[in-house]
Amino acid sequence: MHGLSTEILKDKPVFATIVDDMLAFIGDAPLVAHNAFFDLGFLNAELERAGRPPVARERMVDTLILARRRHPAGPNRLDDLCARYGIDNAHRSKHGALLDAELLAEVYLELIGGRQASLVLVETGRASASTRQGAAVTQRRPAPLAARLSDEERHAHVGFIAALGAKAIWLDYPQVIVAADSKRNDLAG
Repeated sequence: MHGLSTEILKDKPVFATIVDDMLAFIGDAPLVAHNAFFDLGFLNAELERAGRPPVARERMVDTLILARRRHPAGPNRLDDLCARYGIDNAHRSKHGALLDAELLAEVYLELIGGRQASLVLVETGRASASTRQGAAVTQRRPAPLAARLSDEERHAHVGFIAALGAKAIWLDYPQVIVAADSKRNDLAG
């Protein structure tokens, strides 16, 4: 339900009077819409009535298609996607173009992976705003995991590193230097 009535719309301009402004506004940019091809049919019908060329299907970015690819089990209505991504749509009681566009912009960013505000790559030692909001924080293991390499694999690796020369990046890692030194000692002894 959109809540629009004839009374509300009676003094608003008709499409033909604003079509040039709308076309100037959208230019040749891609158009993002939820269930885009449904909307495109109406838009192109109005453009045809106004004597303007239609908008090409190739310009449309359909967030419903993106959502179905990312979440094939659905549901993928705009309200469902807002709930899935934690986007506040409590103020949306009716369909409204501007409000729906603002919500869809946030959903679109989530669908394409553009928003990663809570991504934490390093631990800072103190709780930041993002960690208090539930972002994962990596913790150090109390004891390192045991190596799963056999002695034969370890010796082959040390031999490979030794063959790379003195400037090999692997030599920047202390455990490799110890292993390389013991390999050199094994070879020398």
